[in-house]
Amino acid sequence: MSLDKEYFDYPHRSYGMDHDYYDWSMMANRPPVSWPDGKHVALWINVALQYFPLNQQGKPFAPTSGMTTAYPDLRHYTLREYGNRVGIFRLLKAFDKYNVTPTFAMQTRLAERYPYLLRKIVERGDEIICHGWHMDAPHYGGQNQGEEAALVKKSLDGLRQLTGRDIRGWLSPSKSQSFNTPQLLVENGVEYMCDWINDELPFAFRTGAGEITALPLSTELEDRFIMQANLHSEAEYADQIIDAFDFLYKEAQDTNSGRMLALSIHPWMLGQPHRISRLEQVLEHITGHSGVWSAGAGDIVAAATR
Repeated sequence: MSLDKEYFDYPHRSYGMDHDYYDWSMMANRPPVSWPDGKHVALWINVALQYFPLNQQGKPFAPTSGMTTAYPDLRHYTLREYGNRVGIFRLLKAFDKYNVTPTFAMQTRLAERYPYLLRKIVERGDEIICHGWHMDAPHYGGQNQGEEAALVKKSLDGLRQLTGRDIRGWLSPSKSQSFNTPQLLVENGVEYMCDWINDELPFAFRTGAGEITALPLSTELEDRFIMQANLHSEAEYADQIIDAFDFLYKEAQDTNSGRMLALSIHPWMLGQPHRISRLEQVLEHITGHSGVWSAGAGDIVAAATR
């Protein structure tokens, strides 16, 4: 039985993508990307600084890596808190040891609750992007637009005031958006967002308020996804990151076009004493190659879109 031809008659039906948010394109057909000094791979290390409320509401869904048992879920709450008090300092030491430049995705509620951590991150001078209000305050389809607009504004205005920085990047809690989120970000002065993971390089994204850059932050290479969701070992985590880097490095050389390695890491995961050596192993391997450009997210966006 054949489908009625009207089945294929719907808004935005077109070649490539059935929407007009961004243009469909094949990686092989794009103009070459050039990183500073002819480097092959841009290394973006995104450190998630998150706050998980103990009295989690989980509406309309539980946050990624949130509380799982009945209140009070102290087992998971204190592990997340451990990352912001202990694990983060092991990460900072590793970054400095291998001279890499991290970006910190900080939630505004965490910045309010952890002033000592806020001061430390601000004093380092690395780029800070807004990671929303907290992990139990998601952006989602069906959310009241006025409610979401207030949440976006509260998150960005609060973090800008606390850090003294003009925050230009955004990562939603759990990478969750509504159809309105990108436009609300533009209206609040955000230049790039990291929720869309459908590519490996930055791309232009259209909204009703103007254009924003989508900077894909890989989930496949995220520490939490590999070790917590996929139940792979710490050694397998390191192997997968190194394999990805080696492939991208060679691909960049073969195509004469830059590539990006985006690593999403969490202090409560990689900051553990039995895991930090695997992060150091990864950083030692990557920085042992001369064609690597370690940079903040905003600098990578600027270089890719110039």
